[in-house]
Amino acid sequence: MREPGWVPGEAPAGGDVRDRLLTLRAGLEDGLIGASALVERLLIGLLTGGHLLIEGAPGLAKTRAVKRLADGLHTGFARIQCTPDLMPADLTGTTVWRPDGGRFEFLSGPLFHSLVLVDEINRAPPKVQSALLEAMAEHQVTVAGTTHPLPDPFMVVATQNPIEHAGTYPLPEAQLDRFLLHVVVGMPDEAAERRILDLVEGELTAVAAPMPVRLTAEELREARAAALRTHVAPALKDYLVRLVAATRSEEAAPDLRAAIEHPVSPRGTLALMLAGKARAYLHGRDHVVPEDVAALAADALAHRLALTWRAAAEGQTARGLVAGLLDRVRPL
Repeated sequence: MREPGWVPGEAPAGGDVRDRLLTLRAGLEDGLIGASALVERLLIGLLTGGHLLIEGAPGLAKTRAVKRLADGLHTGFARIQCTPDLMPADLTGTTVWRPDGGRFEFLSGPLFHSLVLVDEINRAPPKVQSALLEAMAEHQVTVAGTTHPLPDPFMVVATQNPIEHAGTYPLPEAQLDRFLLHVVVGMPDEAAERRILDLVEGELTAVAAPMPVRLTAEELREARAAALRTHVAPALKDYLVRLVAATRSEEAAPDLRAAIEHPVSPRGTLALMLAGKARAYLHGRDHVVPEDVAALAADALAHRLALTWRAAAEGQTARGLVAGLLDRVRPL
């Protein structure tokens, strides 16, 4: 089911590629029942060049969503299944000696693809997460003292589940901050689960329909450029700054600020603005509106702030605090 309000009208710029992007969206939603919010955020990642962290219980089609997205792109795709014995070279690649040529040759790893799925990222040891951090932050990897650029576009989609903690390594704050959005996938309702049964049964008895479109890297770059041209009014920029600043100052919501140990940095403000531009572009607008901010604030900000131990013990959550800030800090 498509999200209410999604009207595939004419784009303010880059209309042809936007039409193909909306066709990709429709194809994704056809194979992902009740996941319109997740689909939208995957496309926002494509349009901003940002990375996504998807969290949800096993069996909620997190991996399926990314693989289906890969089917709709004419770019490279790689999946990395994280385990405690994973090594950085398993991601970045390594250099090997070629006796016939008397030289070392670099063999690239799975990170050298435009779309990289990192499954169960919190099972990867810290050295691997450090190597991944360089790739996400700098769009490059360094092996044996040599720096190698990654392809453009480049997007990492990582998954983790909140249930199992044995043998896992919690993501460091610096790496969490590199994810544009942290998307939490919930359980489907009964109606959606009934449709999921029909969908999977049909796929078991017939050949699955291919994605209706496959976007090239050049089209993705064109769409990204068009999305970045989306206008953000000065008043809305002020609203973004006031919203994020409320995690640092006691003026807007002193009770909520008291529950925050580490507030959101300016990178959170930038992430929310970029994500808002992409969402406005997907909805056929040439400008960002407060509804874009409200829809994406939790995904863009919650993983960038840390609660005090008292707030966590009382059952407060980062997403709940962001929702409270949205109620207190209003657009002008």
